[in-house]
Amino acid sequence: MNKQKITVIATSVLIIIGFILAVFFYQRAQQTKYGFLAEENAETFVRPHSPTMGPEDAKVYLVEFLDPECEACRAFYPAVKKIMEDHKGQIRLVVRYVPFHGNSKYVIGILEASRKQNLFWETLEMVFKSQPAWGSHHNPQPQKLWGFLNAVQGLDVARLKRDMSSEEIPKVIDQDMRDSQTLGVRATPTFFVNGKKLQQFGYEPLLALIRSELSK
Repeated sequence: MNKQKITVIATSVLIIIGFILAVFFYQRAQQTKYGFLAEENAETFVRPHSPTMGPEDAKVYLVEFLDPECEACRAFYPAVKKIMEDHKGQIRLVVRYVPFHGNSKYVIGILEASRKQNLFWETLEMVFKSQPAWGSHHNPQPQKLWGFLNAVQGLDVARLKRDMSSEEIPKVIDQDMRDSQTLGVRATPTFFVNGKKLQQFGYEPLLALIRSELSK
């Protein structure tokens, strides 16, 4: 083998090695820049349509699969709120829907319509606060919810009723349901922290998992 061939082969090898290293460092840079969102299966947890709270570059993505008619979701809501307040700027909360109960899709329609007025979180809080009145499992009366929604400051209820008939809302619910099945969600609320499923439900286990991810 002459020197020219050796030079060509050596050059080719160096180019290949350089390409592999470039890809490696690019992926590392992307992971550093985008954190959890850079992971291959991140879209299963966070869809473009998902309601979110907190910075996009947060170190921790807290994904909650919830049902607005679920009593446990209502009971745990203050804990989630406290965690977000205690870790401002460090966590991005992502809400996904799992309508296990009879009137859940109806209420999700209200929540999604409220987003068009940038009042999702205020509406969600009112939905949970008033849940005992409209969401009793023995005698659910979802129409009662409208009386409480009038108390959400700035909410145009007439517009809300029009917007909740949007054809996009069933698509959002369908996608969330498919992702929940992929991830093995069988109850609400179910939490994932940077893609890791909370194995033992409770405030302390959730806080411990979040702090573990924040410390990395």
